[in-house]
Amino acid sequence: MTITRRVTIHEGPGGLFESMAVFDAATASPRPGVLLFPNVLGTKEADFAYAQKVAALGYAVLVADVYGQGKRTTRADPDMGRYMAELNADRALLRDRVNAAHALLKSLPEADGSRTAAIGFCFGGRCVLDLARSGADIAGGVSFHGVYEAPPFPNAKITAKLLVCHGWDDPIAPPEAAVALAKELTEAGCDWQIHAYGRTGHAFTDHDANMPERGLAYNPDADQRSFRSMVDFLGDLFG
Repeated sequence: MTITRRVTIHEGPGGLFESMAVFDAATASPRPGVLLFPNVLGTKEADFAYAQKVAALGYAVLVADVYGQGKRTTRADPDMGRYMAELNADRALLRDRVNAAHALLKSLPEADGSRTAAIGFCFGGRCVLDLARSGADIAGGVSFHGVYEAPPFPNAKITAKLLVCHGWDDPIAPPEAAVALAKELTEAGCDWQIHAYGRTGHAFTDHDANMPERGLAYNPDADQRSFRSMVDFLGDLFG
């Protein structure tokens, strides 16, 4: 197995972006493509490492930059959410950027543009849901400890199947938010699943999350269970 990382600098809504394609060079192309939307911090090594795990399953993965080239933060940054806040305040721009990322994924020579999906973490989970809400032709999407509020404008017809992996004790997306999402998706006629993990808060896949007093902490059981659920979900989509 030879996992390849290739940086792609590309134009998009609002300027230049820097995403990364990750794939197994030994796997025949094209193969199904998977978008990976990072959390609040933007693209980082942890995303590339997760993408390698997904690529090893036989997918071409694009770690998508939706903030813009050079726009990254860290947990040490007192304003680490500033780039996320800009897009939360302009959901139309977010919609355009996630669709531009999907178009880039479909253009990769390693990816089969007719067979695509998206996964995302925290703010990236919102990106997955908003991509589906835009009517994008992804086969499915997986949100890990995502953010659920619908945009302030009507959705297009949702054709993607959705898997939502949810920490029941998540203070950012409390139980009533998960119920509201289920109601929204049901009314939209969407094929959806919500996997809720008890005694689990936000950021349960993030090895570097260590703020239990704020409800943000890595949970190895939920991490492993959600990964297995994603593997099965993608297998059902593309098997």
